[in-house]
Amino acid sequence: MGRFRNDSDGSDEIGVDISPLIDCVFILLIFFIVTTTFVEETGVEVDKPQAASSAQLEKTSILLAITEKGDVVYGGESIGISGVRPLVKRTIAKEMVPVIVQADQNVKSGLLVRVIDEAKLAGAEKVSIATLKSQG
Repeated sequence: MGRFRNDSDGSDEIGVDISPLIDCVFILLIFFIVTTTFVEETGVEVDKPQAASSAQLEKTSILLAITEKGDVVYGGESIGISGVRPLVKRTIAKEMVPVIVQADQNVKSGLLVRVIDEAKLAGAEKVSIATLKSQG
């Protein structure tokens, strides 16, 4: 029994080092988290009107909602008509994105026009009205 052991009996376990694999998985996870765009919802449910000419719009946009009571809502908080212009101006200063207005079908057209006008005065190039695709 000397200093050296005889390892010829085959009891050594051969393992695979998976730490590089774990590193790659974490790098991919970070990549997908960073590149994902999140759609910000308005926070209220509105009964949108139907339109035969409706089309799918971009995911990155400013979503404003006008409730049946006439409240202008962004991100679940009521901002009022006076809050539309600063919000749009602040958001498009970072990146030019379209504004989408989700108006309840019972909203008065004058209120809808005022919200669209405030968004245009803030510098929005594209303002759209959200509708449901009509069945037919």
